[in-house]
Amino acid sequence: MPAGQRAKEQTLRPTPLLPNAAAIGALLVAADQFTKSLIVAAFLPGQSISLGYPWLHLTYVQNTGAAFGLLKGQQVLFILVSCLVIGCLIREFLIRPVMPARMFWGCALILGGAVGSVIDRVRLGYVIDFIGVGLWPLFNVADSAITIGIGLLLWHSLRRGRS
Repeated sequence: MPAGQRAKEQTLRPTPLLPNAAAIGALLVAADQFTKSLIVAAFLPGQSISLGYPWLHLTYVQNTGAAFGLLKGQQVLFILVSCLVIGCLIREFLIRPVMPARMFWGCALILGGAVGSVIDRVRLGYVIDFIGVGLWPLFNVADSAITIGIGLLLWHSLRRGRS
């Protein structure tokens, strides 16, 4: 199969892009909020349970900071930056008639993750983190989606640079 034809097949052509990205984002937000509600119902803040010592554990933490607990208490800043990112992603979905699959999925995952985190910050004043893997800082479903989304965008950017 010619490379040009393969590239065309790997490009998503949903019309329009935003409803598809919004559906993916909504599913992520639902999963994020559902898992957080389970943790809140089952744990007290700071309570932990090992699922595979020492590599996997659930620990309920109320994180007022950003990644790794940086900039604690800067909720207004985090909300504003998240809303800016959400707005930029929505704009991209609205203005692009086509988008490569890695880029679409990366943006959709970041969109859903950002919305999930904003919901926590606005509603609670902090983000609920609970997944612990090894010595890595605690995270949640929204954080995972954002991280995977950024990874997909980086992969897309690197692959595009080699073409």
